[in-house]
Amino acid sequence: MALFAFVCADKPGHLNVRMDTRPTHLEHLNALNDKGILKMAGPFLDGDGKPNGSLVIVEAESIEDARAIADADPYAKAGLFQSVEVKPFNWVFNKPEA
Repeated sequence: MALFAFVCADKPGHLNVRMDTRPTHLEHLNALNDKGILKMAGPFLDGDGKPNGSLVIVEAESIEDARAIADADPYAKAGLFQSVEVKPFNWVFNKPEA
């Protein structure tokens, strides 16, 4: 198992899509958390403090599995994201299990 970070940028002008899809997105993240897959998640904020992207860190067997997890996110399915980068991640400092 390895960690992967999803660096997601919202499409401009899509805050309404984010807000409309948020309850389903949170259910999805809670399910990943219950399975021990989700390690952390939260939105990026613009200069006005409004969400404009996401950072999600998951544990998966491979980058392909991580991409499948990213693709299954309701935000991704709703077309919220302009881009989603899936990158291997090494949690060095302040890791809860350390």
